[in-house]
Amino acid sequence: MATFPSTDATGTPRDLLLKVTPPRVPRHLVSRARLLTSAEALRDHAVFVVQAPSGFGKTSLLAQWRLEYLGRGMPVAWVSAQNHDDPGRLVQSLALALRVATGRPAFGRSVLEDDRPGNLGSATALLSELTQAALDVVLVIDEAERLPPASREALAYLLRNAPPNVRTLIATRPDGRLGIEDLVAYGQCVEIGPALLKFSLDETLQLVHARFGARVDRDMAARLHELTEGWPLGLQLAMTIISRGADAHAALSGTTATAGELQAELVRLLLVNLDPDDRDFLVRIAVLDLLHPDLCRAASGAEDAAARLTRLSNDTPVFAAAEGGDWLRMHALARDVLRQRFSALDAAEQVAVHARAAQWLAAHDLLDEAARHALSAGQHQAAYELAERSLYESLMRRGRQAAVLEWLAQMPAGELDRRPRLLLAVAWTLASSERHEEAGRFVGRILAQPGVSDALRCECALILGGAAVFADDPDRFVELHAPWTEAVPLTDPLLRQSHANRMAYRALLEGEPALARLRQQQALRGHPGQGIDYVRRWSELVIGLSYAWEGQVLLAEQLLRPAVAGAEAELGRRHRFSCNLAALLAAVAWERDLPGDAATLLADRLDVLEHSGLPESLLQAYRTAARIAAAEGAEHRALELLNALDAAGVARRLPRLRIASLAEQVRLHAQRHRAQTCRELCERIDAQLADPALPQGPLWRRSVEMLRDVARAHAAIAARDWPDALAQLARADEQARQCKQGGLHIELLGLRALALERCGQPSQALLREAIDLARAYGLQRVFSDAHPDLGAWVGTLAAESAQPEIVALPPAPAAPVPSVPRGAVLTPKEGEVLALLARNLSNKEIGRAMQAGETTIKWHVKNLFAKLDAGTRTQVVQRARILGLLGPEH
Repeated sequence: MATFPSTDATGTPRDLLLKVTPPRVPRHLVSRARLLTSAEALRDHAVFVVQAPSGFGKTSLLAQWRLEYLGRGMPVAWVSAQNHDDPGRLVQSLALALRVATGRPAFGRSVLEDDRPGNLGSATALLSELTQAALDVVLVIDEAERLPPASREALAYLLRNAPPNVRTLIATRPDGRLGIEDLVAYGQCVEIGPALLKFSLDETLQLVHARFGARVDRDMAARLHELTEGWPLGLQLAMTIISRGADAHAALSGTTATAGELQAELVRLLLVNLDPDDRDFLVRIAVLDLLHPDLCRAASGAEDAAARLTRLSNDTPVFAAAEGGDWLRMHALARDVLRQRFSALDAAEQVAVHARAAQWLAAHDLLDEAARHALSAGQHQAAYELAERSLYESLMRRGRQAAVLEWLAQMPAGELDRRPRLLLAVAWTLASSERHEEAGRFVGRILAQPGVSDALRCECALILGGAAVFADDPDRFVELHAPWTEAVPLTDPLLRQSHANRMAYRALLEGEPALARLRQQQALRGHPGQGIDYVRRWSELVIGLSYAWEGQVLLAEQLLRPAVAGAEAELGRRHRFSCNLAALLAAVAWERDLPGDAATLLADRLDVLEHSGLPESLLQAYRTAARIAAAEGAEHRALELLNALDAAGVARRLPRLRIASLAEQVRLHAQRHRAQTCRELCERIDAQLADPALPQGPLWRRSVEMLRDVARAHAAIAARDWPDALAQLARADEQARQCKQGGLHIELLGLRALALERCGQPSQALLREAIDLARAYGLQRVFSDAHPDLGAWVGTLAAESAQPEIVALPPAPAAPVPSVPRGAVLTPKEGEVLALLARNLSNKEIGRAMQAGETTIKWHVKNLFAKLDAGTRTQVVQRARILGLLGPEH
């Protein structure tokens, strides 16, 4: 057994006392619901192993768990492991930590006084004493990777033989394997890795709001989350830099020195203790998007690349696991700074690294990455050939439009004309963006080549149809699609699925949402090919749009939530498709009265939608964001967003969006009875619709005329011209029913009932029908969004129709005592102390749970006695319950 050079007054080694002292919880730590010990996934387990590289908040999570258990009155023993902790010393540390935590001076005496060499006998003695203690306790072991192999075996022995009254929390790095896979397999142990420790977007928003309040808005917080990828250390560092007084907008936009400071500081922190050879290795592999040991060996020339990757992934948080076996990827913040250092290397060395990477990637059929490195190595013809072989597949199977646009900017026009498959990739990419007009020119170049087949003509029609969708020209879309409705000369599963998506979208435009879903379902059954997941994702958008079109927001939400999560995981949060889906789900969440969800879905995405959003997605996003702002009392912000929608309509030459912006402004002003403003806005709508340059097709005209009629109805309501409002509402409702737009129909029913009521005519039957339909569809905000007077009337009717349940026996309980707002009686700290008092905790236990001194707790308890006029702790709790200061959970 090791000897200890110094002891305190009780004879306990001082270094042991230091290692059993727990850290304080950081001031701005946010408790994440999914990582609480009371969470469903963590509730009933005896062992928790938090395993991740440094910088993922392992110690902070253990400290948070410690406070949770202290709040339940359970003693928590904390041990920080060290390199020289042999089995005997480890067991002694645990015994001392338990003695301190339980407040029992005699606990573990036999273990602490044992001078025999370290073996499992002392571990058995500790387990025996824990069993006899008949006390629920929690053991925390931090930095377990420092333990030598023999001590890890002893720890595994303790875990396998721990009595039922013991829970164990362990933090370790990835190389700190504990050999308890059997406990994991049998469900006795939960492993928490980097993926769970990363902050979700909701958690980042909560953390940033707690730290900065309104100084950092949702968009900036979402940008911070994107920048750090939810990495806890990165978030903490970024918030520290912003708190120094830096311009948050500048820091997170990536365009100023502040953003560079963030990246440089982060990389300095990550790499400061690394060996120079390791830093050089990281610089050379930073140009690789995905990392494999063999690829890194080829690119860097380091024969020990595999060992270096393993060691660095354990010692630093630079790397994250990628999909598929041995593949890793480098954190974006670190990669960008390391690439700057790579650009400072000798030019010949840079070329050599790129050339070796291109050769390895091409040999392993990773052609798109090989093409990029070949181009950087100056091997232009080889790069163009690789791009031709890979870009079309990469676009159609994984939606990599950005890669296609990069090649378009770099490749000579003559090379494109010699490579028809590249022309197709470019045309597909341009068609589904704000540059949709350019797609027609590329399609012309394709069709001008000799030997054009019917299949290629059909594919070109699909491309031009997509361009028509992004141009918001439904009549042109139907015209292009018509020749290929019956005989479809396509054999490629990707193209057949794209054709099915177009068929469904055409049915939706023609006012048949149920038919759109049927066609999609038939296509999914008929085309079971592999590798078409990305194209099939578009079918989820069409089906979700069909449900939203009908007002069936419950069904839309059920489909779209997993679709958005899947798209974000596979493509990224700011991928154009993820943003299109999220815009639709945000509109659905708003209708379901989930404004927080809707705002989170739209955070830091409007700029993507402005350039590559479907017109309908762009409209839904801005309209939802404006309604959120108006509901929060920021009418100026709502009007600014609607003007931004109008500007987007101008920039992308989408006149329907301009008319929709004006119609939504009419709605907003009508809710405040601004009749003159509404009249002027309606005149602007009429002036725009009179422009002969606008599309004249029946489908497009029908959509904008419906917007005009609804706007006129709101203007009549604002002017309190109820007969005119009834006429305008009836006209708009007729069009909504013809198009099967169920949500709009229900809204117009409610407004018609309001107009009838103001005209002195029977109206309640119509309103109750509208309420019934809204309840069935899940539309919870439809009436309050239509007009505040209508929302208030619906609320009154709902209150009147709510009848108390009648029972014979037992007699109905007395009315509950109204709750007294805690803030009106108690301070926040007194409220926390009161909640812990209700759990029968002593002052010392309350102090541990709140990380405060016992004297401070006594002061709060004294104040509670005075405020509640109580003589005992029991009376304090009882009177707090009577006053409603404690809920039933206490």
